[in-house]
Amino acid sequence: MDRVFALVDCNNFYASCERVFDPRLAGRPVVVLSNNDGCVIARSEEAKALGIRMGQPFFECAHIARLHGVHVFSSNFPLYGDISRRVMETLSRFTPSIEFYSIDEAFLDLSGMERDLTAYCAAVRDTVLKWVGIPVSIGVGPTKTLAKAAAKAAKRDPSLGGVLDIRGREEETLASLEVEDVWGVGRRHARMLASCGIRTALDLRDAPVDWVRSRMTVTGLRTVMELRGVSCLRLDEVEPARKSIMCSRSFGRKVYALAELEEAASAYASRAAEKLRSQGCAASLVQVVLIEFPFNEGFPATRVCSGELPVATSSTPEFIRAAKALLRRIYVEGPAYWKVAVVLSGIVARGAVQLNLFSPGGRGGKDLALMEAVDTVNRRWGRGTLSFAACGFDRPWWMRQARRSAPFTTSWDHLPTARAI
Repeated sequence: MDRVFALVDCNNFYASCERVFDPRLAGRPVVVLSNNDGCVIARSEEAKALGIRMGQPFFECAHIARLHGVHVFSSNFPLYGDISRRVMETLSRFTPSIEFYSIDEAFLDLSGMERDLTAYCAAVRDTVLKWVGIPVSIGVGPTKTLAKAAAKAAKRDPSLGGVLDIRGREEETLASLEVEDVWGVGRRHARMLASCGIRTALDLRDAPVDWVRSRMTVTGLRTVMELRGVSCLRLDEVEPARKSIMCSRSFGRKVYALAELEEAASAYASRAAEKLRSQGCAASLVQVVLIEFPFNEGFPATRVCSGELPVATSSTPEFIRAAKALLRRIYVEGPAYWKVAVVLSGIVARGAVQLNLFSPGGRGGKDLALMEAVDTVNRRWGRGTLSFAACGFDRPWWMRQARRSAPFTTSWDHLPTARAI
């Protein structure tokens, strides 16, 4: 059976999420900023037309925002995550085989469907827009790479209505796609290819196999075969467990005191442990990274300290104790600090933990039962309903979010209000 994949890509996802609950933003320029309102991480098409670049520091384009009435929002990841979940649940109704590739993208397996797939994907597009309010572009192809290319073309060409089946249109679609926009081609390879005269996806598809293997290894060869219609990438319906988990945020102001740094490290260790348990794993290695403020005298220092636990665990208190102990080893009084990161690694499945004869590893089942109870409450009533005192309460070091919209779908106190006019 010939394989057929569809890639569903949410258009300008973060900006579209902001528009869902404020219809007045339709047709107006919208940008979303990164943590601490530093850089632009999402733009509506209207904002792109004004020349606002992805990743641009906001202070560089603030005058454009004021001059053209751009609506500026701080990142609201709880809202975006919940909207993403709703989009993916909607897509799951159209096929039993789906890969949640990112927060705003999903691959669908449409193999064996005896119907007009363009019309079918148009129905998918309309349903997502009606049920969730998010516009999407959909590309269909015999491989995941070609489906990705088709989705990009569908997003760029309004005449396609947001849906493109690339089968039978490979030549013209790949000729219009620059080589750096091909899925799997990084910046370094894109520069190398351009220097060799390979500037479009079509040029790359037609490149000699031996040359590609020698210059781009097996990974590049796989990309070329995918562009030629040979399916080399399977659909990953189950997300693989991460090999490491990091949690970090830059501070909303300069932080000097060890007590505040310990609060931040504890909060990040708690969040990392929650992610670890969600994939049914335990970790045996904890690493703490402490970064000075970028504008301290001289070059900003980065200090790193790691510690191994006697037995891999998923217990938040164990990770908090380890993170605070490691932080005290590398803390130096005096400089201002900008960021703390907590990294968990040495990850194994919870059922494959190697026990230690001399260090039983806490209370075993009691610790796990406690963590599961905490996670259950937080899933039902919202993250942070139950938290550890070590993570702090006021958190004066927390990142700035001066322009953040309300968490409309994740907080009972911020449910949207409908008014009859």
